[in-house]
Order: sequence, then C-alpha cells, then structure tokens
Amino acid sequence: MTMLLIRILFLSLCASMGYYIGSGNENAYTGAVIGAACGLLVVMGERSFSRVSLRGLSSIVFGLLLGILMAKLLADILTLIPLDSAFQSGARVILTIVFSYLGGVMAIRGKDEFHLIIPYVQFKRTDVRADIILLDTSAIIDGRIKDIYLTRFLSGRLVVPRFVLNELQRLCDSSEDIKRQRGRRGLDLLKVMQEDPKVDVRVHEDELDAREAVDARLVRLAKIMGARICTTDYNLAQSAGLQGVEVLNIHELANIAKANFFTGEEMEVTLIKDGKEPGQAVAYLDDGTMIVVSHARELIGQRVNLTVTSVLQTASGKMIFADMIKKKI
Repeated sequence: MTMLLIRILFLSLCASMGYYIGSGNENAYTGAVIGAACGLLVVMGERSFSRVSLRGLSSIVFGLLLGILMAKLLADILTLIPLDSAFQSGARVILTIVFSYLGGVMAIRGKDEFHLIIPYVQFKRTDVRADIILLDTSAIIDGRIKDIYLTRFLSGRLVVPRFVLNELQRLCDSSEDIKRQRGRRGLDLLKVMQEDPKVDVRVHEDELDAREAVDARLVRLAKIMGARICTTDYNLAQSAGLQGVEVLNIHELANIAKANFFTGEEMEVTLIKDGKEPGQAVAYLDDGTMIVVSHARELIGQRVNLTVTSVLQTASGKMIFADMIKKKI
C-alpha cells in the first residue's frame, strides 16, 4: 500500500511538471500527458528491477565508475597528443561509452567475488564471522530445522537462496505426486518459519550462474558469504566438506542425540513385530532406534524387560540387540 501511494505521488509530480513545462508553449495538457507517460515508464522500469539485489546494483555502480575513470584517463592521455579538437571530443565520448559498458558487464559477471562493494562498504572485525546458515531443499522439506533452531542448538540467521525456492516450486509443479507433496511441504514449512517471530529466516535473491547445478551454486554461495550449509543430503555434505565449507547434517545430529546404551544395561520396551530371523521380535525406542530381541516372538504386543547384549552402529543409526531377562524362580 505504501509503495502504491509513493508511485501515485510520483506520477502526479511528473504530470504537474509536464503541465508546467507545457504551459510555456501553450501546450499545458499535452505536457501533462507526456509527463505522466514518462513517469509511468519510470515506474514500469522500477517494477522490472524488483528482483535486482543490492549486491548486483552496487556491483553495476562500481563497474560503471571504474569504466568512466578508465575512459577519463585515456582521454586525458589523448589531450597530450596534438590532435583535432573534434576528434578528441568524439574519442572521449566513444571511450566513455565503451569502458562504461565493459565495466558494467565485468562487474555483473564477477559480482559474487566482490568482497568490498562500493558505495555500500561494510566494516566488521575480521576475527568475528557472521553466523549465516544456508538451507538446502532437503533440509527445508525434512522439517526438523525449525525445532532444532528453536531449541537454541543453532544460532544465527537462516538464509534460503532464491534458486532453492525455485527448486521447491519446480517440485510443486512436478507431474509426480510424491515430488509435488515434498515441494508443497517445503513451501508450507518455510511459510510457518517466516511467520514465527522467534525464527530469523531470510531469502537471498542472488541467483548465481543458472547453468550450474543447485548444489554447486549452494556451495559457491556459502564460500562467498562465509556461511554454513544445513542439509540432509549426504552427497552434498561430502562435496561441500571437500571444498572447505562447514556442513550441518541434520541426520548426523539426530543420530548423535540418540541415547547411548551399553552391554548389560536393562530396559523396558513394547515388542512391535517379527524380526528377520526365526524367534526374533522387534521394538523401537522413542527416538526411532531399533531393538532386536532374541527368542521373544511369542511375546509380540507385550511390554517386556530386556538386557542389552550388543550395540551396532550403522549408516542409518544405531541398532541394539537384546535378550529377555529371565525371571528368577
């Protein structure tokens, strides 16, 4: 609503200015129409630039300034040569246009490598890193990141790159039901997180090179921003780690947070189903840890006391083997 009022005010000022200029030539109303039309073109241009990030805009400004500076230096050198004044004027214009174009293009292509952006210079201590956590698609769809963040195990700002949002949208538009459900779940969870005042989550607008894969762009953006990546994707975690990017793997955190049990320890559980081997029964702890109980198949559905015989660590988590506690006669 505020932007609408600002645009209406701007168009009114343009029309008034056109009316004032046109009144000098007895074309006041024509001038007002031309002024309003020019203002409308400016507003349309402003709306088309709504996706331009501050990093990109400041990079363009820096590139243009650099190009103009180089053109001026070369033009000043030409003044030392006894050439015709008309030639020098034309050369100055051509140099300014060419170097402004080259400076702007080079700045856009290399905007992600600018560590000091002019005129938006940010001063900060070099020994203190801004705590930024980039979320990938798998971490958003997983859904546990919000609860982990609210428990204070993570601190800092959660950042969702624009290309990750685009990937979620592509999942929502997929012809496969499972992918559509995953995409919608991710977008719904993001909306819930944004509406929670306790969660600091932002969207980063830079798209980077669209020809790169999403994971490659995510790693490159993390290196540029000095951020960490939160994911559940094992391959992404391995690739980012090899490139020196710190990774927060939700699955690893969940496995580490599970309770530890030792040989000889006793517990009480409810047997749920048959095991793979004859006579085995299976139970589960609250955190999802599987317990395989020998010679207990006939007691499925009952709550029993067990003693741990061994603990096996697998890629998907811990697996506990146990025996029934024999009642003393």
